[in-house]
Amino acid sequence: MAGLSSDCNPDPALSLWLSPTPVQPLSQLPDWLSPAERERAYSFHHTGRLEFVHSRWLIRQALSGASNHPVDDCRVLAHRPVASLSPPGWTLSLSHSHGFAACAVSALGPVGVDIEPSHQHRQWPRIVRRWFSAAEQGWLLTNADDADFVRAWTLKEAWLKATGRGIAGNLQTLAVLPHQVLRGDRPEPDWRASLGTVGGYTVAVVYRAGPHAIPSDSVLRAPDASALLAVPSGDHRLHWLEHSPILMEDTH
Repeated sequence: MAGLSSDCNPDPALSLWLSPTPVQPLSQLPDWLSPAERERAYSFHHTGRLEFVHSRWLIRQALSGASNHPVDDCRVLAHRPVASLSPPGWTLSLSHSHGFAACAVSALGPVGVDIEPSHQHRQWPRIVRRWFSAAEQGWLLTNADDADFVRAWTLKEAWLKATGRGIAGNLQTLAVLPHQVLRGDRPEPDWRASLGTVGGYTVAVVYRAGPHAIPSDSVLRAPDASALLAVPSGDHRLHWLEHSPILMEDTH
């Protein structure tokens, strides 16, 4: 059943980690970055470099927090952080947008996450008319609500990340319909999605799990980007809006 339910329980093998990007610029790259990460960081300038380093800090916090593995020994695949090297056996997904980062990790199977400002897309009706299905256009354009569009967009992005596909030609593989109904093109019966808000952002997580499992969540901040330290963010809290099954597409 879609929506929030007291029957749902956070699963320790599935978690969402969030953090506001630090505002203080980096004076130098931290020592805990891997050689490949350092090389990648040097390809960015100023804000982009800070966001990259912060995202790698959050990945380590997420893996360590989920697995109880030492944070300074957490590693992911080079180039695309979609799976862990140390500790092994975790899939992950990363998203950052205009000052906030999100990382979802799972020991249960594929996972995808997307985070977006809750109000940013003034031209969203053009996107809907161009890329969304007729059924989605019908209710989104009729409601004319920014929040509905951002909900649909984040769910679609998270779905594509979880299923390992890009945006081009694939936005309609997940139908986001009224009354929290989701229909996807994958045959497996255990796809689910969770949607929430934090600090003016909307975040969606798509994952495979049992019918009563939902992600646990933590919001952290980095007191010192040069060290692998983390403290709870007292200024931000995640508010879940819905936990929904992703149904098979109706082909009739």
